[in-house]
Amino acid sequence: QVQLVESGGGLVQPGGSLRLSCVVSGSDFSIYAMGWYRQAPGKQRELVAAITSGGSTESADSVKGRFTISRDNAKNTVYLRMNRLKPEDTAVYYCNGSPSIETVLVGTHLAGPWGQGTQVTVSS
Repeated sequence: QVQLVESGGGLVQPGGSLRLSCVVSGSDFSIYAMGWYRQAPGKQRELVAAITSGGSTESADSVKGRFTISRDNAKNTVYLRMNRLKPEDTAVYYCNGSPSIETVLVGTHLAGPWGQGTQVTVSS
């Protein structure tokens, strides 16, 4: 079974940066498209950024130009670099994946159970 462990969150001031990591086990990571998702209090989980097995990326309009998704297949890890953070970026961030990029973009029927996520709080 696929397991996902997110880390790297924390408290940061507006304008600051963080890098999130997600280690994936129990699957052939190299063939998976991966996504970073977030859920703020009282809101539905939403896709933040996605990356195909080949390294092509997409991101939500709200984070374009500020967040960058990347992957290291040798380490079974996907990253989310977050720059120029805003208070509205405050949420629990999760990763998940699928062999299908379309599944990752929709965000349902993903490969693994959701992990514990990592809390990102942007506040002065």
